[in-house]
Amino acid sequence: MKSLWRAVALVVPALLLNPVIAETVPVAAKVTPAAAKQPGKQQGAKLSINKASPEQLTAIPGIGQKKAQAILDYIKANGPIKDPKQLTEVKGIGDKLAAKIAEFVSF
Repeated sequence: MKSLWRAVALVVPALLLNPVIAETVPVAAKVTPAAAKQPGKQQGAKLSINKASPEQLTAIPGIGQKKAQAILDYIKANGPIKDPKQLTEVKGIGDKLAAKIAEFVSF
């Protein structure tokens, strides 16, 4: 759970500090500690996987620089990722990791 809270704590400020996203994410979109303990029931903004930077992607648990780059390469070659199942087409991402990533991103 600590890694989940840490990831949320890294992603939300990154989203709010990004000038492009900051204009579209309401200030009230914050994740509470209680919500962070309940995956899938989080409140607030999720990271748009199709618009994310490598730095934003690496803030997600289970994604390092190589997987972040693989996601970006996949999007560049195949277009936007539309659902968690499509994440499994990215090299190095299986069903479990795709489900974990889906908790933090929107498609």
